[in-house]
Parts: sequence; C-alpha cells; structure tokens
Amino acid sequence: MATKILQPSFTGGEMSPSMYGRFDDQKYQTGLALCKNFLVLPQGPIENRPGFEFVRAAKYADKPCRLIPFSWSVDQTMVIELGDKYARFHTRGATLLTSDGNPYEIATPYAADDLFEIHYAQSADVITLVHPKYAPRELRRYGATDWRLVEINFGEPISAPSGLSGSYTCASSTATDAQKTMYTIKYRVTAIVETDDGDKESGASGTCAVVGNVYLEFSKIELHWNAVSGASKYRVYKTLSGIYGYIGETTDTSFTDNNISADASISPPRYETPFGENNYPSAVSYFEQRRIFAGTLTKPQMVWMTRPGTEADMHYTIPVQDDNRIRFRIAALDVSRIEHIVPLTSLMLLTPSAEFRVTTANSDALTPKSVGVKPQSYVGAGSAQPVIVNNSLVYAASRGGHIRELGYNWQASGFVTGDLSIRAAHLFENRTVKDMALVKAPYPIVWVVLDNGALLGCTYMPEQGIGAWHQHATVHGEFESVAAVQEGMYDALYASVRRTINGQTVRYIERLAEKPYGDILKSFYVDSGLTYSGSAVSSVSGLGHLEGETVAILADGKVMPEQVVKSGSVSIPITASRITVGLPITAEARTLPVAVGTKDGGYGQGHDKNIVNVRLRVYQSSAIWAGPDADNLHAYKQRKTEPYGSPPALISKEAEILIAPRWSDSGSVYVAQKYPLPLMICGVNADVEL
Repeated sequence: MATKILQPSFTGGEMSPSMYGRFDDQKYQTGLALCKNFLVLPQGPIENRPGFEFVRAAKYADKPCRLIPFSWSVDQTMVIELGDKYARFHTRGATLLTSDGNPYEIATPYAADDLFEIHYAQSADVITLVHPKYAPRELRRYGATDWRLVEINFGEPISAPSGLSGSYTCASSTATDAQKTMYTIKYRVTAIVETDDGDKESGASGTCAVVGNVYLEFSKIELHWNAVSGASKYRVYKTLSGIYGYIGETTDTSFTDNNISADASISPPRYETPFGENNYPSAVSYFEQRRIFAGTLTKPQMVWMTRPGTEADMHYTIPVQDDNRIRFRIAALDVSRIEHIVPLTSLMLLTPSAEFRVTTANSDALTPKSVGVKPQSYVGAGSAQPVIVNNSLVYAASRGGHIRELGYNWQASGFVTGDLSIRAAHLFENRTVKDMALVKAPYPIVWVVLDNGALLGCTYMPEQGIGAWHQHATVHGEFESVAAVQEGMYDALYASVRRTINGQTVRYIERLAEKPYGDILKSFYVDSGLTYSGSAVSSVSGLGHLEGETVAILADGKVMPEQVVKSGSVSIPITASRITVGLPITAEARTLPVAVGTKDGGYGQGHDKNIVNVRLRVYQSSAIWAGPDADNLHAYKQRKTEPYGSPPALISKEAEILIAPRWSDSGSVYVAQKYPLPLMICGVNADVEL
C-alpha cells in the first residue's frame, strides 16, 4: 500500500519515546522524535540554531562561573560573570575592559561552590544578591567601569539624638504646687535625614521624664538635645495613654510643648535586626513598591517586606501603620524553606514542597494588617531561579527534574500548575535543572541548563498552546550557565561553557549569534567561533582558544574544508573578505513513527514502512540532507545557475530528495545540516509504502 504523509508544523517539539504510541494525542501530529541543534519557531518551522560566538575565557579554567543579567535601559545591558570571589562584565559580545586593556572586575565574597545558590532581583541600577551563607548585598552601578558590591544596611539611617533634657515652667499665679506637679510627662526625639528616596527617620532617643502640668495657663515644657550630624530636622513625641505620639517637628535642637495634643497614630519608628545575627535570606524580589526577603536557615518560612518605596527600611511602629514593614510566617504542612519569591498579579512564594499565593484582606494593597497566604498547589520548586513569561511562571520542579508552568486560572479562582515537559520527559530523566534564562525576541524561548551540561530550549507561547522542546549540544563542551539580555532589536543569550580544547579543560563565555535573515555571507553556524571581516585574505589568526581543534570554515558564504587550528590560525585555498571559523555544528531532526489511516484500522501500527521519496518545504536554506536515518543521507542538489566560485543561492521552495529505500517499523524521515549554513524546514511531505 502506497500513501503520502504530510507534517505541516513542528510545534510539538521533540517527544519522548514513551509517546511514540500516542498518535491519538494532538501534539503527536506536530512532534519530532529528535530535534537537536534545531530551534522550533512559533509559526511552525524548525531552523538550525546559530552558533555561539567566542567572547572571552572565564577568569578561572578550573572553577565554574555563573552568568546573571543586568538591564539598566534598553540600550545599556550587561551579563555579569560571577566567579570565585570576583565579578566581570560583558556586553554586546565583548568584555568590559579597563584603560590598560585588562578585564574590569570587582571582588566578591562568593565562593565558586556557592554561586548557583545565589538569587537576585534588580531595581533600576541595583541588583540585590542573597545567599543563606552570606549577608544580603547590593551590586550597584555608578558608571560603566564603576561597580560596587556593598552589604545592605537594615539599621537606622541616621543616629538618634542624645542628651535629651527638659524643664517645666509655669507663670500662673493661681496654680498650687500640687497642681504644678500633678503629671510626669515623657518625651522622645528622632532625627530626620533627607535622601533621594525621601526623608528617613532615626529610632527614638532616650526618654526624658519631666514633672509638670501643661494644662495650666502660662505653662510649658522646654526640651533640648544634642545635634546629630547629617540631620535636617527633628521630630518630637510625648506619651499619651502609654503611647508616644507625635507633637511637632523642628530644625532646631530645642522644642517647646505648651500643651500640644499628641497624635497617637504617628509614633517613633522601631528598628531591629530583621533576620537575626548570622541568619541570611535565600530569596528576594520586589512587589508593590516593597523589597521582599524570605527563607533564612533558622526561619525558613518567614517573609520580610520593607516599607513601601524603600529598599532597606524595616522599621515598624506601635500602633501598627499601613506603611510599616511587613513580617509574617506562612503556615504550611512542613517546614520547607522558601526558595523563590515571584511577583505575578499576586505575590507567589515557592518552596520545595508547595506553591503559595499571598493575598490581601479588607484592602487592595499589602499591609501588615491585610496579609493572607493560600496554598495553590503541592508540587514544589527546585533551586534554579524561575523565569516569567508574560503573566505565567516557568520553574523547575523540586523532584523529577521537570519544568513546570504556573498561571492564573479563573475557573479555579487561583493559580494552577502544569508539567511543561510531560511530552519530553526523556530529556530530564535523572537530571537536575541547574540554570534557566528567557529570550523574549525574536521569539520566546526558555533556555534550561541541566546538571550534565545539556542545553535545552523550550519555544513557549502559552496563549498559542505552544511549548516545544529542542535539545542542543556543542563539540567537546558542556553548558554550565546561561543568561539573556536585550541587545539591539533582539535578546542575546550568553553561556558559560566548559570545554576540552587541545586536551585541556577551559571555560569560555560565549554568545549566541543572531540569525543572518537571508544574508548567506553573515551566516554564523559554528560554536566558540570568530569572524574576520576586512580586506581579502587567505588565512585567519587569533584562534588560540581553539588550538588543536578541527574547525568548520565559511568564507564569503562558501564552505571550506575543515582544518585543525595550528599556532592559532587556519588557511583557506581562496581569498575572502569575510571568514567565520569555529567548532562544527550538526543539526539533526527526525520525524515520529508514521501514523496514517489504513484499511485494517491500525493507523500504520503493526506494518513495516518504507520512505521512498521526501519533499521538504524550506525557506532561505542551503545544504539540505535527508534520508531514512543518520547513516544513509542524500544531499539535495541545489546549485543551478550561480556563477562558478560563488556560493549556491539560498532556496525557498519544496526540495525533492529521492532517498535510499529502507524498511523499518517507524518510517521516519531524518534531516540534517552538516555545514555552517542556514536551514529552515517548514514542512515534510513523503511517499510511504506500507
């Protein structure tokens, strides 16, 4: 029986072998058995991924480093290389250098073994870094080559006044001594310092007790205190029913109380060490103008929030005010430590055993009197920092190594979570997620690094029902960390890669190249690669980082024979003005076993199949290979009328490839790109014999 099969889309991504019998699943019709070094596009095609450009070797070849993103504005972004007690900075494919040409770096306290437990959150030009073994710190940007890492000061912004004293006088001629000494009135004073974030108030001074009666005519109490360096003014409080209430403000170091009514709704701030001594949070974020910390080792389920509009003000008052700091503990079934704080439409708290939603009661805003916590699911999150895609959260599960998505569901009146990797479980078996990053443009891809050095991508558009996985590998290399930042019109993915080069272990910072979009001369489909551009030459140097390695070469759009780098250079048999050199990449895709209607109703199951002819709908592509498997590939002959010595023109058509017949139980089509050239497959049409 002869029939045709058609696959018009690949948005199902790579599927696990355990799914090969699930031809009843809608995603099966758009899935792949293998999608390696191909990207799945949201529109349906797959294209071979661009290569990784070499940026610079990491500081230490024998110690891992971690990459985290920094974005000051749309045109000022950095990827920060955090290594063993240092930080370096990379942007637009280059490293930030000092005036003497060396990498600009600053010292940090973080040891290499602790890097992947650091969690971070950015606000303006400050990144907050937390780790349960280190005091919380801020990485502040003051200029291109002026970065400073400082501990966060949660204490008083200015010292409280000292030397407070008071004296009572009464000029009434009718008051008796008993009336004049009827009360003991207590006072406290605070200092105010003006900052860019507004006025900040110290804690209260010591208490001054004055015997007197300001209710009598012609009576008053005069207060005096010592000036505080840096103070712009002072606030005065006195007792009312046991509470210190506000009675006035002054720029002097003296104040007169002539029976001023105390406002008990305003009382002096109270400061305390928020986390306790040597007890540091492991999670940080921002929500509703508050910076939030959580998850210390001794208080794993405690949450601390600063006052609104402040970065480190943790003071509170008695009675409690809406703008006080917030502190609460989630009531959970176990004592799993809060790993992540995620600001969605609601504040989400993730522990290794459950996901919680912070709610409000009797108020639209979070206040010390309106905090509530509701569990949303009992799955649990791993330690890798999650990413936010639109209004959904993508995070690593605490067990099983899977990736999950969490978003609001109006039918459930809450947040629900689902397994985003259920159809590609084989990619995560016995693995742990180490790092994650989100590229938003030109299309949204969640990048995941596993503990075995594998790099996975998930083209993710939940509003379109797309969650397509693809795997990526690099020659002699394992991925250790990824970070993404905006650079120009698109997002750039940076990776820290551990490689074995010329028999030696090295660690490189590399950047995923941009797609050339139809310009074959700008094709960059090699890893750890570099491009020479200038006058025509027949050799390229500066390749010391690939010494002794066999490299792929593209010269003015033409594929050159692979060569071994010697003395940091390679030669080509022609002269060219644009030459790209790097480690070769092979992109591979294989369709799922054929599922087609048959007379016996078996959908092709129980029959051997033979693919005899393949037509690939391609777009702006070159060097197309197809066959029944990786060992039996046939090339599409695409050169037509191009002048001798010029590269074949990119084609956008249905390319027909007559392949060697091979009977098998699957009837899969295998497609590959072996050369550093673009290949986009929009659909597969094949003739099958059953």
